[in-house]
This record gives sequence, C-alpha cells and structure tokens, in this order.
Amino acid sequence: MTAPSIRNVAIIAHVDHGKTTRVDAILRFLHVAEGEAARQGCLLDSNALERERGITILSKNVSVRHRGVKINIIDTPGHADFGGQVERVLNMADGALLLVDAAEGPMPQTRFVLDKAIHLGLKLVVVLNKIDKPSARPFDVLDEVFDLFVELGASEAQLDFPVLYAAGREGWAVQDLVNDQKTGIRPLLDAIVDELPPPPVAEGPLQLQVSTLDYSDYTGRIGIGRVHRGTLRLGDPMVLVRADGTTLPCKPRAAYSFEGLGQVAREEVPCGDICAVHGVEGVDIGDTLCAESAPEALPPIALDAPTISMTFRINDSPGFGKSGKYLTSRHIRDRLHRETQRDVALSYEEVGEGSFKVSGRGVLHLAVLIETMRREGYELTISRPRIIVRTIDGVKCEPVETLVVDTTDETAGAVIENAGKRQGFLSQMHSANGRTVMVFAIPTRGLIGLQTKLVTATAGQAIVNHRFLRYEPMKEDLSQRTNGVLISMEEGRASEYALDGLQDRGYFFVDPGEWCYEGEIVGEHCKDTDVVVNVQRGKKLTNIRAAGSDRKLFVAPAVKLSIEEALEYINDDELVEVTPEAIRLRKYFLSDLERRRNRDHEWNREA
Repeated sequence: MTAPSIRNVAIIAHVDHGKTTRVDAILRFLHVAEGEAARQGCLLDSNALERERGITILSKNVSVRHRGVKINIIDTPGHADFGGQVERVLNMADGALLLVDAAEGPMPQTRFVLDKAIHLGLKLVVVLNKIDKPSARPFDVLDEVFDLFVELGASEAQLDFPVLYAAGREGWAVQDLVNDQKTGIRPLLDAIVDELPPPPVAEGPLQLQVSTLDYSDYTGRIGIGRVHRGTLRLGDPMVLVRADGTTLPCKPRAAYSFEGLGQVAREEVPCGDICAVHGVEGVDIGDTLCAESAPEALPPIALDAPTISMTFRINDSPGFGKSGKYLTSRHIRDRLHRETQRDVALSYEEVGEGSFKVSGRGVLHLAVLIETMRREGYELTISRPRIIVRTIDGVKCEPVETLVVDTTDETAGAVIENAGKRQGFLSQMHSANGRTVMVFAIPTRGLIGLQTKLVTATAGQAIVNHRFLRYEPMKEDLSQRTNGVLISMEEGRASEYALDGLQDRGYFFVDPGEWCYEGEIVGEHCKDTDVVVNVQRGKKLTNIRAAGSDRKLFVAPAVKLSIEEALEYINDDELVEVTPEAIRLRKYFLSDLERRRNRDHEWNREA
C-alpha cells in the first residue's frame, strides 16, 4: 500500500547550485509566502549567517500542496562541512530532486549526495539549474550527470531519470528547453507528483525513526522523522528504542506536522508523513519511537565521525569583559551543551580548567558556531584547528579529502604548485571554455589555510571545494605558515606615525587608533621570524621647527581576517580572540619574557 496524497522529496545538490532559491520559487508560485515574506531574498535561509554567507547551514522542512497532494520538501545544506545532515534527512525521503548547475556540471558534493541517494534506492528527478547563465552548457552537463549515475552503480530504473531545465531566480522550469514556454514552476511540481513515488504505508504498530534534531528551551530536544509504520497517536503508550538496543518508556507532549513555512499541532500523524515530536527525553539520531506492544527498532543511521578539533578557552586577554556578556567557562560549557543537542556532528569534552576540546566536520562547521556565539555576546579564545588522528590496525591514520579547484587556464600552474606543497596528489584534470578543473587527494592538514593561498595565487579566480574521502597513514609533517608575525610591545592605541614607519616590515591587521595590547599579533612580518614592534610610538615634539622635517603619512589599509581565515592563519603557539566587537590574533604567552621561557614548549591539541 502507498499514501497517494503524500510525497516526501529531498532537494540535493552541490553548494550554490540553487537548492534554496528553487524552494523559494515553489513557495512563491503556490502563494505559500505572501506579503512581506514573499519580498524577502530567501524565505528558508532565515538565519542571519545564512543570508550573509549565501549558503544553507541547517536542513529545513516545509510542505506545499499541488493537485491535492501534500509535498514535504526537505532543503539540505550543500557545503561538505554540513554533509552529515544530508546523510540523515535522505532517510525521510522517497525521492529527490538532484540540482546541477548547467555551467559547472557535477561537483564533489553532487557525487557525495547522489551516491547516498542511489544506495538508498531513491527515485531521482534531475534539474539542470541556472540555465540562464551565459556559460550554460546543458546538454554536455546532462551527459556528465548520466556518466556519474553509471559510475555510482545506479539501477536501470534510476538511470531512466526525467530531466527538467530551470532558472531559479527567474522562477521557471520546463521539460523541453526549445519548445516549452518559460512561464512558471508548474512543470517541476507536476514532475514531483507524477514521477516520484508516494511513501509506502505499512499497517501495524507504530515505528517512527528520528532522522534530525531540533531544540526548544521549553520542551528540550525535538525529534524529527517519518512515520514508517502505523499511525502516531499521542495518547497511545510508546517506548523509545535507542541505537544501543536499550528501551525507555516515553510519552510525547506534542506532535507537529509541517504545513507551508510553519508547523501545525496534530493528535494523529499518518504513516508516510513527516512530523516533529516534542517531549521525548534523551532522543537522538537513529532512535526509533515504537508502540509499547512492539518495541522493534529500525536499522541505525550511520554518522560520520568528526575530522577537525579546536580548543575553546575562556578569554584571558587584557581586553577581557569589555564587550561580552558571557565570559566564564560555565557559560561556554552550557552553550556547547545546547549546541550538541541539535547538532550531532559536533562534540566536546572538557580538557582543563576553562578549556574545551570541540570537534566537528570542518573549519567552516566550527567557524559558524564561533560566529554565532560571538553575536550572542560570548568572549572566548580558540586554538589552531587540529586533525583527529585514528589508529587503524596499529597504524596512525589521518583524514584525506577530495579537493576540486576550478580556475582559469593561466592560473592552473599556481594551483598545482600550492596543492603539491601540501601533499596534494593530482588525480584528474580537464579544460573547457578557458577554465581548468583539477581534482586532488589531499590530507585534511594540508587544506588548513590552503583556500586563502589559492584565492590569492589565482587573483580570486579559483572556485575551491572539498569533501572527506577516507583515512590514510600519516604523511610527513606539513609546513605551517612560512612568515613570522609582528607582535605588539605594549598596550595602547596604534598610532599612524608608528604604523607608517613600520610598513617596510610587513603588512598590518590593525588600523591607526585601534586599541592593541602586549602580545597581540598586529601584522605579518615579511621574513620568517617573529618581531616585537612598538605600534603605539608617537612622534617626538619639540619647539624647534625645521623646513622639510615633516612628511605626509601614508598607511596602507589593514587586512581584516574573517574567523575562518584567522583560524587557518595562526600557528600552534597562537590563538584567535573572539569578542562581540572584534576578532584579534594573539600569542598564547603574551609577554616576550614568557615566550622566551617557553620556547621549547611542546604544543599539542590541548595547549
């Protein structure tokens, strides 16, 4: 049996291939969002960070109705650091829309999410998006997509996929690019209803598997999943079967199904529908909510382990407490605990008084958390990112990732040179339309700080993407930053006179008039050694005036690093200080005397 009036659809694609824009077009076409909401740039990317960065960070559920069918749409992140969410939410879907940029073609995350969808047996509709690009090559890209399906072992039914051509920003989709009129999104909705299967209906006791989590300060963890068997009725006795096989009695407080952009409370949720269940203590990803009479767990959902860790510490800089509201280790501990309640790809452990080792899927994954905490009023210092080493068959192994760089033909050599210095192995390379795409296998250690170098070496022309590949035996040590830094000698405001006189030493991270303290990193040295400089020095004034003694001061604008760039820039003996007002770099030991005493300090991941 099937539920003919329901479709559960995931939208999967590489980052920036138009998933969220496509969902927005559907919502506007069906008038789900009207008035002020319809005039916003992105309806689903409501988070401030998502709007600023132009990426989806959190997976979201919405539903629309077309031809009498309820379509549950699951919008997924495209960046590899948030790929753990894609793996989980695909378990709630029976079909998927695979969006591919009509100019760029299949990219690393396209391969990753398509591989997951094929092995789950999902029916797929391919949408060649951004067809309005001048560089669009839809028919070549379609051949590449078909080849990718074959390479990943798709079945004959999956290879017979329907194709649509679309322009997300203009809000249209067509099946025939030449003859069909480009008037709206209806052909895409028709394809979802006609081509994608309804969820199977299994009669019997309740089975609901939790595929993703949310969190409420009032009801605690919220389990979101699909009803695989039976019907969820709030009054019925239920148990929660954990991934380890243990069984806990539970009584959900509320159940909500998704309607439009919001949620509606339900006393009953039918088989095949997706809902959010509140009030189940200790619920986690992969747990199964069952009827008390039949506590039968569904197969567990595999989760990829973290690959990167950093140390979060309390802020002990001289500027402590000037702008933040949450300053103590208790505040940081509570905030990390709340975050792990909704993000299972994140973990933390206390490694010392006021220090926490936080592990995640990548630098961006943790940088988004740090930026969120900064905006909430937290002050903290963070260490350099470290890879998480595993011991496999007695051999120390490190994570290796697939790195894909798309750049101009003229700058391809610079990319190969920089990747080679980081132990990157070039496995594929092809050129078309004046651009070259290169695929490398590179240790995760080598990726730290590499993106900034590639963007600089290619004058901003490089498009860089990467995703986890496998674990391999550790390679030899990779070089860290080759240049030294300029360190402030004392506390005070930087003077224009001092910065002008020091410009031949390197470039600066601070502007004239900016407050600095002893041990703060104020710039990068042009040589490979660290230098202590006096950026507060003012001009000596006398009552003697001589012709030509004054000169006009020219100070180059300061280089301002984002959180990701700062984390990738620092060395082991340095920290990033994050406050609501500023992002600063500093030495672990602030005074020059302490640094000399601890010159032989062995820096480790807990330092």
